[in-house]
This record gives sequence, structure tokens and C-alpha cells, in this order.
Amino acid sequence: MKNILILFVLLGFAKSLLSCKKTDSSKSMTLITYKFDLQGHRGARGILPENSLQAFQKAIDIGVNTLELDVVISKDSMVVVSHDAYMNPDVCLNAQGQKISDSSQFNLYKMNYEDIKTFDCGSLQHPNFPEQKPLKTHKPLLSEVIKMTTDNLKKKGTRVSLNIEIKSSPETDGVYHPKPDVFADLVIKTIKNELIPLNKINIQSFDKRVVRYVIDHYPEISTAYLVENGSFYENLQDLGKTPQIYSPYFKTLDSLDVKQAHNSGVKVIPWTVNEISDMQNLLELGVDGLITDYPNRAKALQSSN
Repeated sequence: MKNILILFVLLGFAKSLLSCKKTDSSKSMTLITYKFDLQGHRGARGILPENSLQAFQKAIDIGVNTLELDVVISKDSMVVVSHDAYMNPDVCLNAQGQKISDSSQFNLYKMNYEDIKTFDCGSLQHPNFPEQKPLKTHKPLLSEVIKMTTDNLKKKGTRVSLNIEIKSSPETDGVYHPKPDVFADLVIKTIKNELIPLNKINIQSFDKRVVRYVIDHYPEISTAYLVENGSFYENLQDLGKTPQIYSPYFKTLDSLDVKQAHNSGVKVIPWTVNEISDMQNLLELGVDGLITDYPNRAKALQSSN
């Protein structure tokens, strides 16, 4: 009888331990949520082909606050949504559905948009994004993306913002794009023609000339200065202007940068953050937003209010 009693006590103790372990495990799975600007990089590049209408719609459906995208200029002065100023063989097939061997012959700045549109920039499996679902698609116009946000506003009652990167550099002026003032004017003319509220627009660039020009000539439009290295004060001193947003490569950012930016009235939105652990660390530092290829991952960290 004594042995049976001891057995019952041991079984009860074991059950209690298992219960505690289960409770502790469930607590460790709970994610802390934050309020931040969730930006889908090139739409949702980790899920669908970059800078495509399908990727932008997917990002909207996930619940991003902002669509991050890149623009270039075609020969006929159309504002085309594309990260590269040429047909990247990792992303695009030619008009006949064949692989591109020499990307230099397909400079978008030397091509009319009607020709650009015939290329398939979605059927190839991207080598760096195994989860990306390939599909046949084309490089859209900026005006098409804006119209999409307007259609979603009518359907869902909310309009996402657009974070538009102007891809230029002094070395490639006149080769892959016009001068920065002409480039920015074309982009902003398209924005104004589509009647999207200007408070839903941000212009970003690594090219300090673009950021300076927009600040000086379009002060009603928000700007972000993209940087790859250096500290907050160093980069702003180099820019010589104060943008609304400081957008560094996430691995170079530290708590001092965030503090100094916020003390200067500047938001901090790093790029391109794809791992949840990195997202959590940055949100703990107090960043104002995240640019990510996987908005579905970041959405789990965003508070609902």
C-alpha cells in the first residue's frame, strides 16, 4: 500500500512538471508586438516577383502600411517600376520567353515602354528567394501602381503609402537615366497626375542630389536618405539637408543612431530586414519602420492599434 501511495505521488509530481514545461513553452512562443510602418520591399519580393503588380497586391492583402518600390525612366519618358535600369537576366526573359545572355543590350533608358512591357520578368525562379512563386508578369508603370492603391482604397477603405526610390548616380547620368532634376520632376509629375494625396508619398534615394532637389523644390513631399554605411550625423552632414526619414542598411544601425535621429526629428526606417530576430532587435531599438522582402513575417510583430 505504501509503495502504491509513493507511485501516485511520483506520478502527480511528473504531471506537474509536464504542465509547467508546457506553460513555459507557450510563453516563449508569444511575440511582443510593436507599432511601426511595415513596408513591403519591391512589394513582397520573398513571396512573388519583385516590383510586380501581383507582389504589390499581395503586400496590400497582407496588410502593409507602405509599398516600397524602385523607378527608372524609359526612352519615351515613362516612369517604369524596376530596380534595375536594364533587363536583369536573373529576373527577366526576353520577349520570346528566352533567357537573356547580354543585359547591356536592354538598357531601359534606351527602350520605349511598349517594348519593355513585352519582357517576362516573373517566370524565372529567383536564385536568392526559393520561397518566391514564379509567374509571368511585366514591369508596370508607376501610374499603374498608384491606380492599384486607389482601387484598393475603394474596396477596403484604406490607402497604402508609396515609398518610391529614384535609382540614379552621377556616374550613370545620361547613360541609364536623366539628370536628377529631370528624373525627380518626371516622377512627381506622374504622382500629381494620378491625384494621390502627397502625404501618402515618400521619395527616397542613395543619390544625395535627388534628396536635396526634392527637399528644395517639393518641400510638401517627404524624403528619405538611403545609406549603406556610416553614422547618422556623418551621413546627414554629408547630405547637407534634413530629410524626414533616415534609411540605413539595418546591420549598420545602433541605438545611438536611433537616438540622434529622433532628437533631430527624423524617423528611422532601415532596409532590408528579413529575419524575425533582426526585426525584433531593431524594433527594440525604437525604429519607426521596417523594409522587408517578407511582409508576412513582419506582420506578426505589428500591433493592431
